[in-house]
Amino acid sequence: MCTNCGCSDVGEFTVHSKNGEHEHHHSHDLVNHDRDSDRHHHHHEATVSTAHHDNHRHIEIAQSILSKNERLAERNRGFFMAKGLLVLNVLSSPGSGKTAFIERMLEDLGKSIPTAVIVGDLATDNDAQRLRRAGAEAIQITTGDACHLEAEMVSRAVQKLDLDGIKVLAIENVGNLVCPAAYDLGEDLRVVLFSVTEGEDKPLKYHTMFKIADVVIVNKIDIAAAVGFDRETALRNIQQVAPQAQILEVSARTGEGMEAWYDFLRTRLPLFNASKFF
Repeated sequence: MCTNCGCSDVGEFTVHSKNGEHEHHHSHDLVNHDRDSDRHHHHHEATVSTAHHDNHRHIEIAQSILSKNERLAERNRGFFMAKGLLVLNVLSSPGSGKTAFIERMLEDLGKSIPTAVIVGDLATDNDAQRLRRAGAEAIQITTGDACHLEAEMVSRAVQKLDLDGIKVLAIENVGNLVCPAAYDLGEDLRVVLFSVTEGEDKPLKYHTMFKIADVVIVNKIDIAAAVGFDRETALRNIQQVAPQAQILEVSARTGEGMEAWYDFLRTRLPLFNASKFF
């Protein structure tokens, strides 16, 4: 995970606005005053393992380095709640169809469920431009070397969005099934996309990501037969790792199965949008 491989040390990231302007930020800009205190006042989430070899005892302890992100995620969550937004953290490996999935949402739902989008990629703002053409208020974050979004990045980006009348905020995370699982962005639902082209054992190989999913979307079912996708095995693997998750099978390209996703969203909207009417 990020806390072990070192990619949690995010440097500069860029927030692109819809008019082509962009702002550069460093990951420590928002809470510089917390840097020293973080070194001494973080939460401990320790894992202790022992092994005996040649009469030596080895103890490994891993401490959480995510305390700053957790604080900022809670701040984001409070802001989203005050706005009455249902916030989705959309996660997947590269190429599984996150952008196409959100694009189909925008095209199908139109004005019935107004949606804004924050897009994360290592480089380019191509996806944000694509989603704007589909009618969304969209902001791109380019993360540089970072393989995940963080709560601070989302906080910076959301300031550039016009959220008047918006019911859903979709955050399209960087394509990666490992590191984004560790970072709370302040979302309400974690939506993990799983393409039929990726192999039925993907949930078993990347179990941490699937374990934290509220919804698992099996995408590209229109080509399942062509790629020899074993549906029963895949669903069994998802249920084994993520028994809590709602599983939906869709094709973002053809629209097959998307109505079930929209129905699910509609069941969640009244709770989060109630504040808009008071």
